[in-house]
Amino acid sequence: MNEEIQFVLDTAKESMENAMTRLDGELQKIRAGKASPLMLNKVVVEYYGTLTPLHQVANINAIDGRTLSIQPFEKSLLEEIEKGIAHANLGLNPQNNGETILINIPALTEERRIELSKQAKAEGEDTKVGIRNARKDANDEIKKLGNDGLSEDQAKDAEGEVQKITDGFSTKIDALIAAKEKDIMTV
Repeated sequence: MNEEIQFVLDTAKESMENAMTRLDGELQKIRAGKASPLMLNKVVVEYYGTLTPLHQVANINAIDGRTLSIQPFEKSLLEEIEKGIAHANLGLNPQNNGETILINIPALTEERRIELSKQAKAEGEDTKVGIRNARKDANDEIKKLGNDGLSEDQAKDAEGEVQKITDGFSTKIDALIAAKEKDIMTV
């Protein structure tokens, strides 16, 4: 296979891997009923006049499956952290004990589980759109190479390879979404 085709395939694969990385990040943010420090990724705190992500001003730990502990680096931030959690609109109720902030994660209702499951599916579909766009870009590049002298057989083989890569990523997405749905729906 010539270098130009290999470059097109590598570029498509890299683009698809980036889409998968984004999907992983988005799925981690979707809460499955278990306490996870990632649940607080959206929280920002006013720190000396600047909005700063919570994880940069405090340690966040999951004490158990239902409780998060936030230990600020400076005690003066306790109130700001509470405000930040309220503004993030996560439906969480922080409890300040003067040293740390504890957050009890309520059990998910069946309705909320279904909603989160739909959200996970939507993230999967968005990622599949990104994968298909990468496939289209790669096939367009192959067609350009065909116009520049690439043989028809080489172009067909390259398009087949792009489709194999696309199918592989699509299967991975389906597996990730199925696993996340199972995690969400498990009581």
